[in-house]
Amino acid sequence: MAFAQTLWDKAKSEVSSPPTIENCDCRLGMMRIDDNHVSLVLTDPPYFIDGMDNNWNSHKLKKRVKPGVVGALPAGMKFSSEQGRNLQKFLQPIAEEWMRILRPGGFALVFSQNRLVHRTALALEESGFEIRDMLLWKYEGQAKAFTQEHFVRKSKLQESEKERLIKKLGGRKTPQLKPQGELIVLAQAPREGTFVQNWDKWETGLIDVSNPYIDRGRFPGTVMAVSKPKKRFGHMTAKPVDLLRHLIRIFCAPGSLVFDPFAGSGSTGVAALLERREFLGFEIETDMARRANERIGELHV
Repeated sequence: MAFAQTLWDKAKSEVSSPPTIENCDCRLGMMRIDDNHVSLVLTDPPYFIDGMDNNWNSHKLKKRVKPGVVGALPAGMKFSSEQGRNLQKFLQPIAEEWMRILRPGGFALVFSQNRLVHRTALALEESGFEIRDMLLWKYEGQAKAFTQEHFVRKSKLQESEKERLIKKLGGRKTPQLKPQGELIVLAQAPREGTFVQNWDKWETGLIDVSNPYIDRGRFPGTVMAVSKPKKRFGHMTAKPVDLLRHLIRIFCAPGSLVFDPFAGSGSTGVAALLERREFLGFEIETDMARRANERIGELHV
């Protein structure tokens, strides 16, 4: 029997024990999942900026991070063409496993840092996925652009030269507009036959727009306005449960299996259980996996 199904059956047989997030590297954990077993991949992989890569360490990052700032730079200001290439190199073999474990027609919804989202899409496309759309999680962020005046003030130039430069700069800042959204790649595994034939066999590949969680009564759009979560459960990039519920409700059928290989604080698991879906998650950080399981356990009770 498939590992994922065994985990879910155990949870259902023990009333006091909800489905758990396993503390392991998803690249190893996915090897134990049978082909065509998952209906939806909904995940937020490492962004590969400012230490948020495959060597992600929450404790180290928290020491360097202040609101909007990593080290001495605004978050996301450490620009390097290598970041995107490293992200694609890391994500592509993982996406190949998603292709294997997803049912035909199943969707993968993958959050990504906006300026590297093309690499996320390429990793999925090179793995056999069809890129169906780009969705936007709209929120109100904090401005991160830095003025250059303080750098000039700290320089060893003469005061007259400093004043000249400051006047010429005219208050200009680093090239970062106020962030107001984050992109989500919507990818789909190839179908078997027509949409109808695929749904009849696998119950994947079509969307349910009859009862969206956000903007109820309106046809769901590609822009979803949801505030950032006030409580992040120890995770720097936690996503709002309402947004995840909205996506799950549209892109997979009730009772189907939602998979998050980068489970973090467990928000996807919480959303899946609230929407009466099965859930399987992996989280490589031991402390984060423990917190996520506690959070899901409280919901279950």
